Amino acid sequence: MDHENPPGCCGGPSAPPQAGLSRRTLLRGAALATGALTVGGVVGLPVMAHAAPAIYNPFAGYPITGTWEEHLSSGSLGGIDFGMGVGTNLPACGAGTIQNIPNNGTGGHTVTIHHADGYRSQYMHLSQFLLSDGTAVAAGTVVGRSGGAVGAPGSGSSTGPHLHWHMINPSGVRINPLTYVGQNPGGGLPKTTTEQDGIPGPICYKRMQNWLRITSGYTGPIDGVPGVNTYAALQRAMRGYGYTGPIDGVPGVNTWKAVQRLASGWGYTGPVDGVMGPNSWRGFARFLNQDQWD
Repeated sequence: MDHENPPGCCGGPSAPPQAGLSRRTLLRGAALATGALTVGGVVGLPVMAHAAPAIYNPFAGYPITGTWEEHLSSGSLGGIDFGMGVGTNLPACGAGTIQNIPNNGTGGHTVTIHHADGYRSQYMHLSQFLLSDGTAVAAGTVVGRSGGAVGAPGSGSSTGPHLHWHMINPSGVRINPLTYVGQNPGGGLPKTTTEQDGIPGPICYKRMQNWLRITSGYTGPIDGVPGVNTYAALQRAMRGYGYTGPIDGVPGVNTWKAVQRLASGWGYTGPVDGVMGPNSWRGFARFLNQDQWD
């Protein structure tokens, strides 16, 4: 358990008034058009609505060692702790830009991901920063490595290896990221239509990458564009389905035979021949469409 505290438009010239319209009428119309409030004849600031950015839980495969309630009861402003070894890759929970805060008080080395519409996510007690300030990242991009070992550089007040994660809303208040994800299900990955049409596409591959991130050491972005790292992780995962070839990230017949064996548990009834057709992909997609890979 840890006890973190927080860290720390220009326009062109105005058009001339239109004939027959008073200045008061023009101001009132502008206020209504922009959503501004008028109090006692004074135009106030516009009322801003904040959209919810797409966020997912990158740490679903790790045990929670400190709940939100436990943080609050210990005097922290809130957070979720996930038990993981020092040096674990930390994927971004959503798209945004990076801000690194070294030695952020009790939180130690902290990465802040600035999402859309004023939301932020913070990862604390890092052992290593990986990206420069201002770097734009997609969901799933590795932004740092976990730490938390007692007394180690960047650990802050941590009493053991783990990651602390909390979000901050546009008002500057900490919020529970797991509650946020639960209330904004659009933050998870959508289900792939490959289960119906047998044609793999970006969503299918994103779900594959997220499954491999959780289970098989994939550390690249969740971008739906599989490359050597994605396929190397797939080959590692297929060890459990009879694949005995090299982990070289170049899938061949034996890799795909193992995928078909996996798919046979999800409705695929065709031959195990290493030729991925629509029926093979449908079975594989049924596996990938499980909620746990959202």
